[in-house]
Amino acid sequence: MFTLACDRAYLYGHPERELTNDERARYEEALTQRAKGIPAQYITGHQEFWGMDFIVSPAVLIPRPETEHVIERVLEVLAAGRGAETARRRPRLADVGTGSGCIALALAKELPQAEIHATDISSEALEIARANATRLNLDTRIGFHQADLLAGIEPPFDAVVSNPPYVGLAEEDQVQLEVRKFEPRTAVFAGQSGLEVIERLVPQAYAVLEPKGWLVLEMSGTISDKAQRLLHGWANLEVMPDLQGIPRVLSAQKPS
Repeated sequence: MFTLACDRAYLYGHPERELTNDERARYEEALTQRAKGIPAQYITGHQEFWGMDFIVSPAVLIPRPETEHVIERVLEVLAAGRGAETARRRPRLADVGTGSGCIALALAKELPQAEIHATDISSEALEIARANATRLNLDTRIGFHQADLLAGIEPPFDAVVSNPPYVGLAEEDQVQLEVRKFEPRTAVFAGQSGLEVIERLVPQAYAVLEPKGWLVLEMSGTISDKAQRLLHGWANLEVMPDLQGIPRVLSAQKPS
């Protein structure tokens, strides 16, 4: 499909199709890159997420199916928790460390009335996120900001959402080689323990959230217990497992 720039239906419908010399060279070059361990998504430049096609490059983390649980949880808590006052105005959401923009754009697709702000410390990542927003006709729905977490972002928000770096350098040798070698380290590794970014984000989120606002984070099973302790004093703390049963999404509500 990548070599021929075609869809799956065309590929299956034309088994007799032979490659031209240029197409064969392109195909073999892609195989050579893959044999070196380069993720297929960086070779093709695309990844599907939440039913949408995203441009990806080595400047951003590759969107993964597990992160779709974050979207599910945000939609769930907002639907359950919107009182009469919130329902009268546009909900405001912040996506911290947006990368490719996959979380912000999925939420924009599902919440057409929401005002969404997306931050990233990387200008290269924001360039990819903006390109994705334009391709998906959602660029007027999201404000993009180059910022360290929530620094300088105007409050208040009804939800702060993030897939932050949460892998510790102490467990680097357990991380898949493709991830260690090719994906942006600042989007994968948080520090020695893996909690360093979440430790900074929790108090910032508390400061900008409305009373009864929600913080929803992706995390790994190795830091689940410690991450939950960082939310001592918050209400309705809950951990959602992924399809493998691994603790994956942490959500908590700012007390009223």
